[in-house]
Amino acid sequence: MDCAPRTAVDAAHGGGRVATGSEPANGAVSNHRRRRFDVRVVAHRRRSPFRLRDWRMSTKLATVLVVPSMAFLLLAGVQTSTLVGRTTALNDFSGQVGIGRQITAAVHQLQQERDRSAGELSELRRGGDRQAAATVLRPLQALTDKAIVELRRAAEPLADADASWRVAFSEALEAYDQVVDVRPAIPPAVLSNNTILGNYHRAVSAMLDLLAEPTPGQNQPALNDAVLRYVQLARVKELSSQVRAQLYAAARAGRYGTEDRVVLTDLRAQQLTALGAFRVAATTEQIRRYDETSLAPLFVAATRLEERSLPASGAAREVLPAEQWWEASQQRQELLRQLEAGVLDDAVQQADDASSGQLRATLLVVGGVVTVLLVALLISLVVGRSVARSMRLLRSQALKIAQDELPDTLDRLKTVTGGVPSIEVAPAVVRSLDEIGELAEAFVAVHRSAVTVAVEQALMRRNVNAMFVNLARRSQVLVERQLELLDDLEREESDPDQLENLFKLDHLAARMRRNDESLLVLAGTESTRRWNRPAGLGAVLLAAAAEIEQYQRVRIESVADVYVVGHAVGELVHLLAELLENATAFSRPDTVVVVTARTEGTAALIEIADSGLGMSPAALDQANAVLASPPAADVATVERMGHFVVSHLAARLGVQVRLHGGEGGLVARLGMPALLLAPPGPGELDQPAPARMLATSAARGVVAQPTAGLGAAARDLPVAAPAERRRATPGRPVPVRAEDVLTPAAVRDGGGWYSRQGPTVPAVPAPVAPPSVPVTAGTNERGLPVRVPMAQLSAVTRSAQPTSAPNRTDPDPEAVGGMLSRLYSGVRRAEAEDTTEIPVPPSGGHDEGGRQQ
Repeated sequence: MDCAPRTAVDAAHGGGRVATGSEPANGAVSNHRRRRFDVRVVAHRRRSPFRLRDWRMSTKLATVLVVPSMAFLLLAGVQTSTLVGRTTALNDFSGQVGIGRQITAAVHQLQQERDRSAGELSELRRGGDRQAAATVLRPLQALTDKAIVELRRAAEPLADADASWRVAFSEALEAYDQVVDVRPAIPPAVLSNNTILGNYHRAVSAMLDLLAEPTPGQNQPALNDAVLRYVQLARVKELSSQVRAQLYAAARAGRYGTEDRVVLTDLRAQQLTALGAFRVAATTEQIRRYDETSLAPLFVAATRLEERSLPASGAAREVLPAEQWWEASQQRQELLRQLEAGVLDDAVQQADDASSGQLRATLLVVGGVVTVLLVALLISLVVGRSVARSMRLLRSQALKIAQDELPDTLDRLKTVTGGVPSIEVAPAVVRSLDEIGELAEAFVAVHRSAVTVAVEQALMRRNVNAMFVNLARRSQVLVERQLELLDDLEREESDPDQLENLFKLDHLAARMRRNDESLLVLAGTESTRRWNRPAGLGAVLLAAAAEIEQYQRVRIESVADVYVVGHAVGELVHLLAELLENATAFSRPDTVVVVTARTEGTAALIEIADSGLGMSPAALDQANAVLASPPAADVATVERMGHFVVSHLAARLGVQVRLHGGEGGLVARLGMPALLLAPPGPGELDQPAPARMLATSAARGVVAQPTAGLGAAARDLPVAAPAERRRATPGRPVPVRAEDVLTPAAVRDGGGWYSRQGPTVPAVPAPVAPPSVPVTAGTNERGLPVRVPMAQLSAVTRSAQPTSAPNRTDPDPEAVGGMLSRLYSGVRRAEAEDTTEIPVPPSGGHDEGGRQQ
């Protein structure tokens, strides 16, 4: 590979370059030691306290954090939480007071139903009409139910009220449910009056307790007095209703009971006490309204009628007329109901005013807090925007370098084949003089150093690859000369044992040549073995089988009639040979490796199945990962060079290689794309027929009867006419190599598989210097010059070859059929062990011995 004379890296500022120094002509890295961190991180400039971008990071963070924190602690922490809590409490209080309208309405209907039921029960005890009683009570019960429904609907917004109010509300509903349950017992009068009326008393008492439940919180005495007023008036009305019930029951019964005097006296005393408490808590206006109500004619008429039931100087109690008393007391209760509604409206208005005032005060305070916070936020935003912008730019540059630029640079340097290119390092995007700017400059300095190290590693890797290439090509020259020498020895040798040893050496030399090609792949260089004509896929498979040691175990069962483009033949043979080598090396010697090839649409699929040891799922996944993504060359590559070579060759050709677990071993599948397939070109070889192998065996003096074992495998192995440079006398076999399978007779010459030329007449070389201009072999179909690989090296080493070309004669078909490949010694041994041999009289002096693989 050519070495670049210089490599440079751009500096961060000023467009300068950090040069890597001059390199020697042979590609070695210069010994000049450079200072990688000699660029100042931040240039000396005078800081300005008035430039925000030049503030120190501690100052910026203190400004961002302290100003809004102090504003929040000063205003929001002291005022907002307290005011919001107080506003919420007053809002709940207003809602609870407002629902007092529905509560008092429900209490009024319960009182109506209870008092009427008390009179009807007294009438029923005297034998009254049940149907009439039910008819009288049914409208009152319906009105009560309607009032309770309205109460439930009004209480829905208070579902999140304080726990005490919700408990009182649930108790009131439970007490009402007991009233509903006891209603059917009134017409038949199966229960006592105390039991039935007691349920009504408990329901009304629970409703009054719920009415007194709202609490405005601390420091709200005016609101507490407002609640106390309508609660006391509601109790006055309740006691008046109970007195009405007692007197109406006595009127319907026509007499007073034994306990009526005590009960009525106690009720009147409680009524006077509650009225006194109301007058104490009520406002002057409310007292005036009560006095006006108590002086109303309807109210006075009911009071005078009630006074007639009071005992006077030992006289008996007067039983009031039932209907007259009910009408008068009903009118008095209605007046008290109107007075109660007025007092409750005053409390609701007062609660709403308090809640609204508290809400306004809270909004004013919160508005002030928000204003202060907005000012603080604006200051913080201006300061923080400078920090955030610098951090964002630095983060973007860091991610771009870490995820795009540096990996791309490393990939470019890993895959470089010629001179190492110059790598541009972008300057820092943050130019401020704070800590972020210093960090950006330091990061760019680190990036520059990493690129410099990567360039040095690329130079070192290029030099190592160049050494690998030189050593591999020199070894190839020696191996080729060794193969030519073996060809001469094989032609002249007549001793079967010595000929078998020469065949073994021939095969080892061919394997050494493949190892040299693997070194070229390791160095990232293409193989020197080229082919410029399409070759049949069957011939490619046979050539790959001829490249391995245990070729006699390979069995090609079926091959599709497709052809491979010429430029991919050499590397495809190498790839298949590596897979076949692994398949035979990791399977028992008495098994065969089955190879099949078929077409799938426009592509071709090759399968290589063995019956070997197999691989664990984890090892199989690891191997497939290596095959899918070619790894970089390292020490581990030498340990498993086969996978490395296969993965890189597959990546070059665009072939997909994957290993799968089979029934008794592994199956390697190769998917060849349509780009590697081509129509047949001139000079392709026909697939060798099994008859050739049998004819060759007969020439050795043995006829093999193929069996299902090695004989069947050997039946499908390659037997092709060798190249002209390996012509032998009739009846003497020579080993078959890959070039023998792929080289048609029309294009064979002394260059073997390396040549792209047609047949030429060998000339007697003279010791000459290597040509200064590359030797070409004409032009190809596209009009481009065809280079002859290693022509310069062959010109140098040509003096070591014989000065006169040996006499060559064109082989006749019988002589070609008698030429043996390197594998026939192993085939002969397999025939001796697994087949029935029929001795045939030898045609020569000595029979050729077998070769153990």
